[in-house]
Amino acid sequence: MTSSPNLTFNDGNTIPQLGYGVWQVEDDVAEKVVSQAFKAGFRHIDTAKIYGNEAGVGRAIASSGLDHKDIFITTKLWNADQGYESTLAAFEASMERLGLETLDLYLIHWMQPKQNKYVDTWKALIELQKQGRVKSIGVSNFTKEGLQEIIDATGVVPAIHQIELHPFFNQSELREFNASKGILTQAWSPLGQGGELLSNDVVTNIAEKHNATAAQVVIAWHLAIGNVVIPKSVTESRIQENFAALNVTLDAEDIEAITALDKGAEGRIGADPAVSDFQ
Repeated sequence: MTSSPNLTFNDGNTIPQLGYGVWQVEDDVAEKVVSQAFKAGFRHIDTAKIYGNEAGVGRAIASSGLDHKDIFITTKLWNADQGYESTLAAFEASMERLGLETLDLYLIHWMQPKQNKYVDTWKALIELQKQGRVKSIGVSNFTKEGLQEIIDATGVVPAIHQIELHPFFNQSELREFNASKGILTQAWSPLGQGGELLSNDVVTNIAEKHNATAAQVVIAWHLAIGNVVIPKSVTESRIQENFAALNVTLDAEDIEAITALDKGAEGRIGADPAVSDFQ
């Protein structure tokens, strides 16, 4: 079976570059689809408290027969739990739902500038890492300024930054900033939303050229430019197809053509981390 390549964090730990995301997956469905993802070859699962499916992911881990050292689990702290003590408590609750003693990666889910608790929250993640409860720590949906602020305040650089990233919104400037700090970039909504990207002529023509699906081509693009990528599907055949994107090798012309689809800020689907404010 093909396996995902690993990328190395700035703390020396590694992460499978291709993972499986479970955003908008109901808890009772999560156990089934994560089990299917394991069967397809995925060893990296990305969940979050706000998804409401940590327990389902935990059941899939428990029933998988896989040793935890052979899988990589990410979860995220929700906005309402930001702050030093509340972060420590929220982490313990997530671990109980997941049924794990240690976590591979813990992320601050959103920067939440109006709350202005992200520095104290980051300090709590640093403490969890010092205690050995979390192997690696990072953030999601931050700005360059927010990243610099937590680095300056603590001296600890996030291992990874998870952001909205797809060919219509390829975040080249933020990716370059992450790289300059030794931070890996991870893409959420990597296939866009609503099918517009997957029906784009550039993408479908490249897919035909490689005898691949449009989704496989977009995943292959992410892998080629160095992103950690977490496509989501609840259909078993598509879960298998997404993992098989590892077998698709794009040439430089393909990568350039897909990169050129960028629409800048107009391509954004989700909230802007610079102004997002929700509980």
